[in-house]
Amino acid sequence: MSKQQRIGAALLLLILFVAAIGLGLWVSEARTNVSDYDDMRTVLEVIAVVKRNYVEHVSVLDLLRGYVKHGTINGMLSVLGDPYTRYLPPHAFQQMRLDSQGEFEGIGIVVGLREGQLTIVGPIEGTPGFRAGLRGGDKILQVDDRSTKNMSLDEAVSLMRGPAGTEVKLIIEKGNTGEIVEVAINRANVKVKSVTKIEMLGDGVGYIRLASFTEKSAEELQTAMDELKARGMKGLVLDLRGNPGGLMDTAVKVADLFIDEGPLLHVVPRPDVDEPVTFYATSEGTERDLPLVVMVDQYSASASEIVSGAFKDTGRALVLGVQTFGKGLVQQVVPLRSGDAVTVTMARYQTAGKHDIHEVGVAPDVVVELPEGVDPPYFAIAEQSVEDVDKLVNLDEDPQLRAAKALLTD
Repeated sequence: MSKQQRIGAALLLLILFVAAIGLGLWVSEARTNVSDYDDMRTVLEVIAVVKRNYVEHVSVLDLLRGYVKHGTINGMLSVLGDPYTRYLPPHAFQQMRLDSQGEFEGIGIVVGLREGQLTIVGPIEGTPGFRAGLRGGDKILQVDDRSTKNMSLDEAVSLMRGPAGTEVKLIIEKGNTGEIVEVAINRANVKVKSVTKIEMLGDGVGYIRLASFTEKSAEELQTAMDELKARGMKGLVLDLRGNPGGLMDTAVKVADLFIDEGPLLHVVPRPDVDEPVTFYATSEGTERDLPLVVMVDQYSASASEIVSGAFKDTGRALVLGVQTFGKGLVQQVVPLRSGDAVTVTMARYQTAGKHDIHEVGVAPDVVVELPEGVDPPYFAIAEQSVEDVDKLVNLDEDPQLRAAKALLTD
């Protein structure tokens, strides 16, 4: 640690010490037992982590005022206006770690906050939420008897999670019609499989649907490509439509399967915190000569945008579909001393060509829209069984897929 960093750390501790004294005076009448003081130590630990790591400068006083106003750590963090920076109690932290491994009990949807409203980014294929007809863009107004107004992401997720076989009721505002509906869903054990479809489309064109980015996604994708090459694949359509994202490291590994040199991703933190970091492609094991078209839509987010952005900026593949979701923020999970954690937006990411796509998205090279009123094909079988996911590939009913195949055969 440099002398300047040591001075900065000392000043931060002094500020927090003074602030803690003031905060203790403000809430002394309301907090009188040992557990409350334990909470206060956690509050100060969270403030220190956020102050040190957040992508923008943070006012400690604003955070303390937020805590006094809301009475919770996530209420305090809400003053940042960033739904991705949040406190995870021990059970939520443990659940996040399980999620990244691809298995949990719940209904199988990815949620985010858009304009302050709890919104479905996308359902995971074959899950109870998928079969119940939930789709990206739907707003969740209520979970059981709880309104989601001002509800944190983690609180909403914890309410929708639960033992397999139990029921949760959601009040949904449909994103495509504005209709308000009640949906009752039985929870299940959800095993997230990244590669959900492998198929030959004819004329030597293979098709792989990558539905999420978990720890095993790159491995699953390589296995799928090996299978298709054995079946005579000469070109590949990689379908990222409706893929809500996942692990950043996995996104880099997936892009690296096809790109053999140059940058894949730039991570840009707050200037006084650290230097930008660039992730580069490696040549080993690269499918450099395989013709490739990547499909995206408005529900392709986060890690999907890292991959599609890398393909577009390097010219390695044509990106086809419509503008993507636009999440260009990077979160770091910082474990705390009591088994809890904070996820902190610690940087923005830029695509391989240094394009900032947050709240903008990745523009496709070839724009192909679905006809008005036509749902993406991965929603069309929402009422069917898990096995009917095989019906996803239908060239006659999927103009985007038809156009992608044509680019590889014309």
